[in-house]
Amino acid sequence: MIEISLCMIVRDEESVLKRCLDSIYDIVDEIIIVDTGSIDRTKEIAKLYTDKIYDFKWIDDFSAARNFSFSKGTKEYLMWLDADDFILEEDRIKLKNFKENTEPIYDQIFMKYNVGFDDQGNVTLSYYRERIFRRSMDFKWVEPVHEVINPGGDIYYLDIAIVHGEKVRKKNDKRNLNIYENILAKNQTLSPRGSYYYARELYYNQLYGKAIKYFLEFLDSNKGWQEDCIQACKLLSLCYAKMGDSINQLRILFRSFEYHVPRADICCEIGQIYFERSNYESAVFWYEMAIKKKNLIENNGFIYHDYYGYIPALQCCLSYYRLGNIEKAIYYNDLAGTYKPKSPAFLYNKEFFNRIDK
Repeated sequence: MIEISLCMIVRDEESVLKRCLDSIYDIVDEIIIVDTGSIDRTKEIAKLYTDKIYDFKWIDDFSAARNFSFSKGTKEYLMWLDADDFILEEDRIKLKNFKENTEPIYDQIFMKYNVGFDDQGNVTLSYYRERIFRRSMDFKWVEPVHEVINPGGDIYYLDIAIVHGEKVRKKNDKRNLNIYENILAKNQTLSPRGSYYYARELYYNQLYGKAIKYFLEFLDSNKGWQEDCIQACKLLSLCYAKMGDSINQLRILFRSFEYHVPRADICCEIGQIYFERSNYESAVFWYEMAIKKKNLIENNGFIYHDYYGYIPALQCCLSYYRLGNIEKAIYYNDLAGTYKPKSPAFLYNKEFFNRIDK
């Protein structure tokens, strides 16, 4: 059996904190809440679960706040959650069993993180994230934004999911961008990871030209993590699309193959470019390649689940229809339906093909 301190940083989380703590309070052995400046009922809610509540002056540095929360944990292992995270009952049972039947042999435990969902609640985006740490190893969070603990020691990947839900309150979309730009204004240098995430914030804030510059600098440094490089290629392609540069939009997606074998989502992005050019034969090639890919969650890799079957099947249906091959179009629409039988797109296509078949 292992003992766990849950260490959280919070601010104005009254809409989601109870849901989070209800899902975890009876599994962990200690709850640490570090508040960075709440003006709502966050602390009042936290007091229902723990008396270990601390204040931390916000200094535009998530790692500093998380390291402070870890410093307050006293148990053998330290675990983190965001306030809008929670655990479903099936995974709660699994986590309890793991905790009660595991010897303290691991230094760092990664858990699945489900962060994207469709209208029916199906998971569309997931990846593994560092989640539980042996306290004696003194792991430290790094990076002021999009903080991370670098992998180290004896690592274990636990097939139990944390759900990342949506906050009710509106997020400040420029918060992260402002933190990075304040760092640069002080003539401080961003790390390779920081450069990637700064470029990403520029993209999210529709500063596409500047985002292109920083994405390219990040990729050309050859110092980024494999997954960050692949994601940078995807976002850079979208930047080029916004700038009307279709040539580089395609080229940068092919560059992603330098870092790993083609991912299904990358294949679909390439297929979509050819589809929009009315080059349906080339589009089909890349969509069919995506369908052949196996949906395996790799260590620290992002998995966009719908691209491993549903999306490329739908797009093959459309492409073959444009090519005049109705039989193939129907085949691929039916294939899409095996992944999502309640999909409005699948059902619409099915009704359409039934009409033209009469």
